[in-house]
Amino acid sequence: MNTRIFLVRHGSTPLTAEDRFAGATDVPLSDEGRAQVEHLAKRLCGQSIAAVYASPLLRTMETARILAKPHNLAVQARDGLREISHGRWEQLTRREVEREYPDEAAAWEEDPYTFAPEGGESGLSVTARSLPVLMEIVRAHESQNVLIVSHKATIRLLLSSILGFDPRRYRDNLDQSPAALNIVDFKDSVHSRLTLFNDTSHYTAAGLAIPAVPSSRLSKWWDAR
Repeated sequence: MNTRIFLVRHGSTPLTAEDRFAGATDVPLSDEGRAQVEHLAKRLCGQSIAAVYASPLLRTMETARILAKPHNLAVQARDGLREISHGRWEQLTRREVEREYPDEAAAWEEDPYTFAPEGGESGLSVTARSLPVLMEIVRAHESQNVLIVSHKATIRLLLSSILGFDPRRYRDNLDQSPAALNIVDFKDSVHSRLTLFNDTSHYTAAGLAIPAVPSSRLSKWWDAR
């Protein structure tokens, strides 16, 4: 079978720098985000891509269209690939959430996989809707290369599931930078290998810069002294 999935997070948005919960908030790419994605498009232009899929949100569709253009492909939207909804936390900072909803914030820090804030989704529910979509795409494109554009939490949850990681620790153990490239190779719909993870060398200086140590959108244990 040997299906290769280029799994990409969308580029930066105006809310990325503000470090706000914005999973269900529909925002376009920022100028910085478009530049990040253009660099990735140049990196992938020589690859043979059979199809391009994306979450239906503005930032992912815009990212996917930029990446699809060199291959003359239309972007196919899949609702299951959209980002986790944070319910009433949407557009709040973590500090604001901790102040306004302390009990919810504590429960989410303890287990973001099974807990969901009021009106939002758990990591489990995101996995339940996104994983079948990924498997459908893999089965439909045997021995082909496919590009999928999704979101930070969704990608980390998908990788946790297909690679057998503890999904309760997806926020602690996995990161996804804007316009990051991941490559997952599937021998079949059950057996897969992560070949490249969270790579941003296409937009870092000369392709040589090392990503900075994570400093935001992390579990509280990371900042513990």
